[in-house]
Amino acid sequence: MDSLAQINLNAAGLDIGAAEIWACVPEERDEVSVRVFKTYTIDLQGLADWLGACGVETVAMESTGVYWLPVYEILEERGFEVYLVNARHTKNVSGRKTDILDCQWIQQLHTYGLLRASFQPAEEIATLRAYVRQQQNLIRYRSAHIQHLQKALQLMNLQLTQVISDITGETGLQIIRAIVAGEQDPVKLAQFRNPRCHSSEAEIAKALQGNYRAEHLFALRQALELYDFYTEQIRACDTQLEQQYALFTPQVDVEAQPLPPRQRRGSPNEPDFDLRTSLYQMTGVDLTRIDGLNTLTVQTIISEIGLDMSCWPTVKHFTAWLGLAPNNKITGGKVRRRETKKTTNRAATALRLGAQAVSRSDSALGAFYRRKRAQLGAPKAITATAHRIARIIYVMLKNKTEYHDPGADYYEEQHRQRAIANLKRKAKKLGLEVVSAAA
Repeated sequence: MDSLAQINLNAAGLDIGAAEIWACVPEERDEVSVRVFKTYTIDLQGLADWLGACGVETVAMESTGVYWLPVYEILEERGFEVYLVNARHTKNVSGRKTDILDCQWIQQLHTYGLLRASFQPAEEIATLRAYVRQQQNLIRYRSAHIQHLQKALQLMNLQLTQVISDITGETGLQIIRAIVAGEQDPVKLAQFRNPRCHSSEAEIAKALQGNYRAEHLFALRQALELYDFYTEQIRACDTQLEQQYALFTPQVDVEAQPLPPRQRRGSPNEPDFDLRTSLYQMTGVDLTRIDGLNTLTVQTIISEIGLDMSCWPTVKHFTAWLGLAPNNKITGGKVRRRETKKTTNRAATALRLGAQAVSRSDSALGAFYRRKRAQLGAPKAITATAHRIARIIYVMLKNKTEYHDPGADYYEEQHRQRAIANLKRKAKKLGLEVVSAAA
C-alpha cells in the first residue's frame, strides 16, 4: 500500500468482542501500538483516554452485534469521529484472522480512506428508533400469546374463531374473560356479543359448547394474563413514543394545513394517540397518502431512515442503501447478475410490506405492481414496487412535496404511450412506419 495516499493520518482501528476490545493506533504514537481493553465502562473510558493521548481523531470499528454501541457512544461523546463499518467491507486475507491482526487491518484500511461509514441517524431519531423497535418486539411477543389463546380454546373444542373474526376484539375478549372467571353456560357467554358482530347469538352459543377441562382452562388463563401484560407494556411504549414525538420541531402547522380524512382503516396495533398527525408534524408531509403505507409502516420507515435525505446524495444512493436497487455484477463488459444485495434493512422490509398491500389497489402503484408481477413474478414485482415507493418517499422528504396518486388508468395510458413510442422507434430502424388503426 506504499503507493496509496494516506487520507486519515490520525486513525485508529478497533476489533470489538463481548469480553475485550483490541485497539490499534499508528506505530509512532506509542511504544505499544496495539492494546487490549476489557468491556467494562471504566475500561472503555480508559480506551478513550489512550486514543486521545495518541492524537487519534477518527476511529473505525465493525458493527459487531450490539457490542459496538457502548463503545460508539463513549467515543462520540469524547469528540472522536467514529466510523461504524459493515464487517463485509473489512474482510482480511484468508488465513490471517486474529484479534490483533483484525484491529491492525481495520486501522490500515481506515488510514488509506478505504472504509465507508455506515448510516447513523441523528440522536433524536435513534431514540425514536429504539422505542419503535421495542414496541414491535412487544407486539410480536403478544401475538404468540394470542395463538396460545386460540390453541387453548381449540383444545376445549370452543370454536370461537369460527364465529368471530378477531378473538382479541370486544366480543372475543369479553367471552374469554368470562370463561376464565368460571362461566361455562354457552347462552350466557353468547350474550357478550357486540351488535356489530356478524354471527348471531345462537351461532355463538353453538360454537361455545365444549369440553371445559381444568388443564386447558389453566392454559387459557395464563395466555390471557400474558396477553394483558404485553398489552400494558405496549401502552407504556406508546406513552414514551408520544413524548418523543413532542420533542421534534413541527415542520407544518396542522391548523393551517390540516390533514385530509383518512382513506383506509387503521391497524389494530396503532397507539392511543394520534400517530398520523404526529408523523405529519414531524416530517412536514403526509406519507400515508402513498398507497400501501399505513401509519405504523410510515413510523417504521421514518425511525430507520430519519428526516435528513442529504445523507444520500441521490435517490439512487438511497435505494441502493435500502437494498432495493439492482446490484449488477459486470464481468468482461457484460452484466452477469442483477439481483439486489442481501440486507437486513428494516425500512426495506416495511417498504416490501407496503408493496404487497397495493396488489389489488386501484392506483398507479397497484397497476405498476400487477404489470411487473405478470412480467417477472410476485417476488421481483414486490421489490420493484418497494423501490418505486422508496423513490417517492425520498422526493417527498427532500422537497417537502405531497404525493398525489394519478390512478391506475393514468398509469396504463402512460404505459400504452411508451409502448407505441417503442414500436415506432423499432419500425423506423427497419425502414417501416407504424400507422394507427383509426387512420
